[in-house]
Amino acid sequence: MSVAVTAPVISIATPADRSAVVDSLVAAFVKDPVLRHLFPDEATYPRYAATFFGNLFDRRVHRSSIWTIGGGASVAIWEPPAESPAAGHASPAEARYPADVRARVQGYDEAVHAALPTYPFWYLGVLGTHPDSAGRGWGRAVMRAGLARAAADGLPAILETSNPANIELYRRAGWEALGSLSEPVPTWIMQQSPR
Repeated sequence: MSVAVTAPVISIATPADRSAVVDSLVAAFVKDPVLRHLFPDEATYPRYAATFFGNLFDRRVHRSSIWTIGGGASVAIWEPPAESPAAGHASPAEARYPADVRARVQGYDEAVHAALPTYPFWYLGVLGTHPDSAGRGWGRAVMRAGLARAAADGLPAILETSNPANIELYRRAGWEALGSLSEPVPTWIMQQSPR
């Protein structure tokens, strides 16, 4: 007897997906170097990270540029080229961070955005999978959905990662290193040309 295996369904996130997406990303990034630089305190990490990811979600959900699988268990938040990522735009929720946290968020944001290319591109701002759903290939699938959109526009895709282990994973998925930052957290900028 054979069991049919169905491919996971990729969908574009709606406002109703916000809670599941934010919960998945908070869990996925617990050990991420950037998130731990921004929010090093264990007690406040969940709340501050939820504010951070919630802001990113809110800014992109109406642009149809957030792809999910598993009801938000895996998510890719992309920024379209018309909305090239701009540094220094704190949300009202982020404005409630303590001054030291706000300074770290703004400092990292400004450093990364200063290193990004000046030509039009699709920006993969966040790619994460809830640990309970890891290892299923869902992250790669939601990433490919955004890459297909970038390719349809004839534009490259850009991302940054601060996790050295991700560099080889991204290279195997067709990304190439463009450059790196050493401060405030070692970070690599990568690009994938349209195919």
